[in-house]
Amino acid sequence: MPDRISRMSRRTVAKAATAAGLTALFGTATGVGRARAATQVGPRTFDVSVASAALRRSAPVRLILPAGFDAAPARTYPVLCLLHGAHDDYTSWTRETDIEAFTEGRDLIVAMPDAGPTGIPSVWRDGVDYETFQVTEVPALLARDYRASGVMAVAGVSTGGYGAMAHAARHPDVFAAAASYSGVLDTTAPGVPAIVDAIVARENLPAASLWGHPVLNLLTWRDFNPRARAEGLRGTPLYVSQGSGLLGGGGDPLPGVLESALWPSAHGFTDALARLGISVDSHFYAGGGHNWAYWKGEFARSWPVLARALGVPE
Repeated sequence: MPDRISRMSRRTVAKAATAAGLTALFGTATGVGRARAATQVGPRTFDVSVASAALRRSAPVRLILPAGFDAAPARTYPVLCLLHGAHDDYTSWTRETDIEAFTEGRDLIVAMPDAGPTGIPSVWRDGVDYETFQVTEVPALLARDYRASGVMAVAGVSTGGYGAMAHAARHPDVFAAAASYSGVLDTTAPGVPAIVDAIVARENLPAASLWGHPVLNLLTWRDFNPRARAEGLRGTPLYVSQGSGLLGGGGDPLPGVLESALWPSAHGFTDALARLGISVDSHFYAGGGHNWAYWKGEFARSWPVLARALGVPE
């Protein structure tokens, strides 16, 4: 234990203490993140249905537990929270990557919470609150039922990358590290509101149902914008990757086009961090598409950042 603690920053330890206190508080509250029976879908993988007050419904979370979890009933574990992208679901990380094999022997819990059909884990205008679900209710569940230690890192692809940076910026005492792969990191950059609106519209939802009109409700858009909230990321280890796109999407041109459309937004985000003197490990690469063919490699590339924050083997 002393070796593990020494590998984490003082701020990481402080975040763990804060998170542990919050989960202890919320874990005893009525209607917060009560889990139904878990369904085993793999040797260490379980699907849990969570009765969420924030979502006003039950929502799924996929969990990968450490090997030997049942054999060490007094041991606690750090958590890696992985967020899915738009028009996908909480099964995407196990479906598209080898995350189960990758985490074998690393003594951590992997949590993959639902973010709805748009994959935008934010507070919607109708009150549905994926942010509270992911930032408060799921950690409370993990602390209460799965011996989570309170040390948690977050990473995500596409809109999940948005969620990783937005959550870490808006809740600076919760996450020990954050990583984004092709994330939507400046929601008010030229062209980006149209992309966000298109994601919402594709699920047959009114464009304004997320944060309202991008001009008339600019303050709301800014409040949920990772770039505008970048000061909240000070002291948090960060990883940002983004491709230039265009010709990098393979046979289908759309992934390359979408990747290129988000390129300026990602640069604007890291430039804002630089102006604030906030360190970020960034990887901007030529080509690339907005798909898992690139995100799998970027996750592996970011792993040292996440592992050091979690205190697990690289």
